[in-house]
Amino acid sequence: MRVVERDTFFSREHRFWLGTDDVSELNYVSIPVTIGVADYIEYHMLDGVEYARYLADPSLAVPFVEECRACMHDDLLIQKPGWNRGIPI
Repeated sequence: MRVVERDTFFSREHRFWLGTDDVSELNYVSIPVTIGVADYIEYHMLDGVEYARYLADPSLAVPFVEECRACMHDDLLIQKPGWNRGIPI
């Protein structure tokens, strides 16, 4: 699935975005990752309640974002990574 993102919030300090995919209308939190020669973004699905809560108070998203960086929510990835998965940056 291709993500056509519409970011609604960005945390420079914690390096994550909140937004909605314009095609599927899925809400997400996204984080930057790298494979060394290229950087890309991983998108993790959020339900409507989580999205609204994190948008109202982005500091509440930080623990979830850190868990995403630790690959604890891979079941929520909108696009599954290939064999050469990046590491968070």
